[in-house]
Amino acid sequence: MENITTINYQDFEKLDLQVAEIKQVEEIEGADKLYKLTISLGDEERTICAGIKEYYTKEELQNKKIIIIANLEPRTLRGIESQGMLLAAGSKETDTCVLLTTDKDIPQGTKIS
Repeated sequence: MENITTINYQDFEKLDLQVAEIKQVEEIEGADKLYKLTISLGDEERTICAGIKEYYTKEELQNKKIIIIANLEPRTLRGIESQGMLLAAGSKETDTCVLLTTDKDIPQGTKIS
């Protein structure tokens, strides 16, 4: 098992984890791993770029509820401002990537605690 760096509870509290729904999935010209996702947090829509193209089709992602870090500093990828990050579990050894989702229906924008 890898060394795990611990953080204090106050640092964890800074993360704004929320349920988002994927409303639109677009190709990014020249990107073989990235999708441009339009997501809804209920009261707002955002764009995020996600490196999940080799694991999910556009159709599999459409309307899927995912977990995102909503308060991550925006970052520009391939000229697109990504306004958050989706959470996924993966392994390079087994070449897998699985999105973190909810097991029951829950409103967009619901806070994860």
